[in-house]
Amino acid sequence: MVLTKAELIAALQNEVRILLHLAGKAEPAALDYRPTPKQRSTIELLRYLSMMGPALVAVAKSGTFDPAAWTTAEEAVASLDFDKTLAAITAQAPLYAALIDGMSDADLRAEVAPFGEKASRGAFIVNNVLCGCAAYRTQLFLYLKACGREELNTMNLWAGVDAPATS
Repeated sequence: MVLTKAELIAALQNEVRILLHLAGKAEPAALDYRPTPKQRSTIELLRYLSMMGPALVAVAKSGTFDPAAWTTAEEAVASLDFDKTLAAITAQAPLYAALIDGMSDADLRAEVAPFGEKASRGAFIVNNVLCGCAAYRTQLFLYLKACGREELNTMNLWAGVDAPATS
């Protein structure tokens, strides 16, 4: 595997950190924002992010996609308020460590095809969880910008920090 388990866990935990940084920029009035009627609102996007990563790691671990389990995970977060959603996201950092630490290198190299395309379990986690987190946090960043958070910039999106003040 290109990444060690420790590097993969650290990368996923960094996604949690950046997501929480961005989520902390959401003002209450922006939580109901949705770009178009059929897109998720900001709070719906955050709720989805509160379950997506760990649920996909579970898919990787089992090697199969269980639609009923996915629906149950989505329903479990569907009515969370903002603070409980952030708490669920915060809980992902140690959860990623627990879920991935238990996998051996052989487990991570084993082939799975939960959505029909074969890949190693590790590649599935990188491509679907790690990349998915980056993509969805970018969506959140764009929602925040559309809601008037013009001060947010590349540092917020990619480093999860506010840009230093300029003089």
